Amino acid sequence: MRVGIVILPDDRWWAAEPKWRAAEEYGFDHAWTYDHLGWRTLVDGPWFSAVPTLTAAAMVTSTIRLGTFVASPNFRHPVPFARELISLDDVSDGRLVLGIGAGGLGYDAGVLGGEELSPRRRSDRFAEFVEALDGLLTTDRFDYAGAYYTARGARNLPGCVQRPRIPFLIAANGPRAMKIAATYGGGWVTTGREAESLDEWWRGVAGLTERFEQTLADSDRSGDEVHRYLTLDASPVFSLVSKQAFVDAAGRAAELGFTDVVVHWPRSSGPYAGREAVLEEVVADVLPGLRGAR
Repeated sequence: MRVGIVILPDDRWWAAEPKWRAAEEYGFDHAWTYDHLGWRTLVDGPWFSAVPTLTAAAMVTSTIRLGTFVASPNFRHPVPFARELISLDDVSDGRLVLGIGAGGLGYDAGVLGGEELSPRRRSDRFAEFVEALDGLLTTDRFDYAGAYYTARGARNLPGCVQRPRIPFLIAANGPRAMKIAATYGGGWVTTGREAESLDEWWRGVAGLTERFEQTLADSDRSGDEVHRYLTLDASPVFSLVSKQAFVDAAGRAAELGFTDVVVHWPRSSGPYAGREAVLEEVVADVLPGLRGAR
């Protein structure tokens, strides 16, 4: 099983840089940051943009894969975003993964003053966003005409370092998004369902996994073409509250067929509050075994 870590973009670079370096030195397989203009209770505090953050991270690392967790159409248009992604893929020498989701409600959805979209319309927009990005990243002089996005002769030279394009990690809990993941995704990521208890959350994850496996079986892609990622910290219990909590969570994820799990760098307070000592314990005592079991 591969393990990734999210580093929220809420520190100035002098404080964030050591975390990105350490993520690679610790042996994590991938490192991520949130792609928001502001996020939940942290919207009133410091917050930095994802693409510049990942560009800086690419310059201080050399092997770890880097990505957005996750980008959305809430404030992005696929044409300029494709240019940013091609540039970031180049700077990172082909280590970029595009985590992408439909986008929910909240600050990102309202700050530009647009109308609030229904779940169905957000799903329609997401389908266009993914389809357009796929075309923009693989085809020079790309044309696209949709209800939400238009591209006319969009250029993409020199294209992505990774061919045919940057891999997409598609966040999907609903049936339509799962079909998009099965069609375009190099990976599928789920947060599970909101739940009051840990056992209830794991039952929800199991149900979503079963649904995605059926969706993938109904597509024309083989199961090993799409990696399965689980966001452990979407559960009611922070995965790094203790070493045993992480061991238990990773074990249950493996039993359900997940190839990758993602945790969050412990923060001093608020979301994902925890102790870095637990992270270091997991790195020293657990990660080597997970790498050796591949």
